[in-house]
Amino acid sequence: MSSTLHRLSLVRLADEIRRGAVSPVDAVRCMMDRIAAHDGALHAFAHLNDAALDQARRAEAEIAAGLVRGPLHGVPLAAKDLFDTADMPTEFGSPVLRGRRPAQDATVIARLRAAGAIILGKTTLTEGAYADHHPDVVPPVNPWGAGHWTGTSSSGSGVAVAAGLIWGALGTDTGGSIRLPSSCCGVTGIKPTWGRVSRAGALALAPSLDHMGPMTRSVADAVTLLGVMAGPDPRDPTASQLPVPDYMAELTKPVRGLTIGIDRGLLKARADDQVLASMEHVIEVMTGLGARIVDVTLPPIEPALTGWAVQCAVEAAIVHREHWSTRAAEYGPRLAALIERGHRHTAFELAEAQEHRRDFAGAMEAIYAACDVLLIPGLPVAGPTLDYMSGLGEDPAAILAIGPFTAPFDVSGQPTITIPCGLSETGIGGGGIPIGCQFAGPRFAEALIARTAHAFQTATDWHTRRPAGYA
Repeated sequence: MSSTLHRLSLVRLADEIRRGAVSPVDAVRCMMDRIAAHDGALHAFAHLNDAALDQARRAEAEIAAGLVRGPLHGVPLAAKDLFDTADMPTEFGSPVLRGRRPAQDATVIARLRAAGAIILGKTTLTEGAYADHHPDVVPPVNPWGAGHWTGTSSSGSGVAVAAGLIWGALGTDTGGSIRLPSSCCGVTGIKPTWGRVSRAGALALAPSLDHMGPMTRSVADAVTLLGVMAGPDPRDPTASQLPVPDYMAELTKPVRGLTIGIDRGLLKARADDQVLASMEHVIEVMTGLGARIVDVTLPPIEPALTGWAVQCAVEAAIVHREHWSTRAAEYGPRLAALIERGHRHTAFELAEAQEHRRDFAGAMEAIYAACDVLLIPGLPVAGPTLDYMSGLGEDPAAILAIGPFTAPFDVSGQPTITIPCGLSETGIGGGGIPIGCQFAGPRFAEALIARTAHAFQTATDWHTRRPAGYA
């Protein structure tokens, strides 16, 4: 099984390890071998854990002795390099924090370890979790096509999962940074409700917009991680006190009779023909499963997007104020421009953005009086190329052009799940590039949107497809 071990789902791997059929040591070695073979070309990892094999041996001995720590015991995972890890650097994709060694794990890292996971490494990200990699960092490469965008900012996490270099990875999402890489790389990503997952020990881009979530091959794998990550945390007073559902138990409930809303006017105005066709495919599948499609009209997204840009800039300027005062010249151009804009925005502009945000969030919650969940694309463009991305213009225009279907849900704080639902007709080099869709729901409806997405994955095989050369 060792040569095909990477093909197992995270859920199946965890079960095989618990039964003693697979050794955690073999699982770690499998990923280390694949990273050694492929990451020189993909650049998904920023750091690897030198103690991973020792941790795997300890897990193997514990399981053999009947001590199972949790649902992830012995499973190798990766984390975006903004989550504090006491045994590896956390550098935020920036030379300003090069060599930073936290004394304590982030809450979500501590929870994953308590559940038995082995954090094999830290994945590459854009500088400060914003729009572009620092000039000193080699950007990750999309395994589906090197001339195509990986999505930002959880670029390394998306690439690592897609290429089978890890069974699951953590990402963060401020304007789409879990969902954009998930769409571009053909993986499953959950942006939970703001507050569902603790932000303690995670370096921030814009705290009131930042969401923490999993990126995996499938919905079942993703909710396995989310169930461990979520919950109240005394280290983060903004973390919700609501109990965490049994997400896996919820997956098996049927979707017959579920009402799915779609704003066709918004899609036609913003999405290209291939994306629109993929949405029709999703509608056909979900209708065949017994769901009902209804037309809805979302509130205007432009004020929310404009306000998002203001809030992100101001909050980023606050986050970086300590280093900015003495080390501004070391920042890359995209993050530096964001921070500079944050310093220029007026209190009036920020207050106006916050007012738009409150109005938009309220109007979005009201949408669910007409439907149970929303269907919306992950990206407006199928398989965007690097050339296309470079032609979008300067911030904030570029961010808002590529994130009209993602950033609004960071503004509202509502949960969404992104899953692969098709391939573009062609990509650079001839192969298709993944297309993703999202199911969104009201606040704290992660179980509902995951059930909807899981139903789609039981009826299709998009999530099982792997890029050529990495199968």
